[in-house]
Amino acid sequence: MNTPLTDHDETVARIGELFRTHGYAGTSLSQITQATGKGKGSLYHFFPGGKHDMAEQVLAQVEAWFATNVFDILDAAAPDDAIARMFAAITQWYQEGRRGSLFAAFTQEAATRALFARRIDVFFRRWVIALRNMLRRAGVTGGQATYLAEDTIAAIHGALMLAQGLDTPRLFTRMMDRAAATLRDALPHRAQPARR
Repeated sequence: MNTPLTDHDETVARIGELFRTHGYAGTSLSQITQATGKGKGSLYHFFPGGKHDMAEQVLAQVEAWFATNVFDILDAAAPDDAIARMFAAITQWYQEGRRGSLFAAFTQEAATRALFARRIDVFFRRWVIALRNMLRRAGVTGGQATYLAEDTIAAIHGALMLAQGLDTPRLFTRMMDRAAATLRDALPHRAQPARR
């Protein structure tokens, strides 16, 4: 067993990495005790609801990171800056394609999806709405802004799966550069005048 972690946030993060790697259903309590260095009694002290409580706290931690580093940026920053900062943040968060998406992992398991459906739904909708609203503020029309937001988030998660499936992290970085360029090119102030 590892030396017990004393920081609760680090314990939650360590459990999150297990869920990200093995899925919620595939992560055992023995793996959690090994990764955190905490015995079952200690874990149940901090997570009275057991594994479900652990997952709730892990998801809340991820949501808080995205709120600060992605959603709030999209809400407040100028469009070009917001796009650049969002892609820099997610490239860091997903470790240039080496780290999977916890919410996507939870979505892939039907039973897990059912347990956490509301949180998963709210997370992805919040991201779509924040990105859509930023695009609308920049002058992209309503429907087009929504499609671009959905396409961008789908591209991010598709790139993660493909980069990991092919064990080619540079593919993720290349696809993020392309997705960012697509968003920047969609901003009206970047539109080229029509040729006569």
